[in-house]
Amino acid sequence: MSGDVVNLRQFRKAKARTDKERHAEQNRITHGRTKAEKDLTRRLNDKAAQSLDQGRIERNDAQSTDSTE
Repeated sequence: MSGDVVNLRQFRKAKARTDKERHAEQNRITHGRTKAEKDLTRRLNDKAAQSLDQGRIERNDAQSTDSTE
């Protein structure tokens, strides 16, 4: 029965390092975009919302007002 001896202090530090790096990577993905990338995403979302609204059928008859009561 042979097992590797593990220094718990070093193990905890290594685990903390990997957790911190994982968190930093997530932050880079979330916040690490340039202004141009943010503007492009905003414009694409606006265009998609506009095209979705163009296809919407609005009803202004009595049925639409009765359904809210």
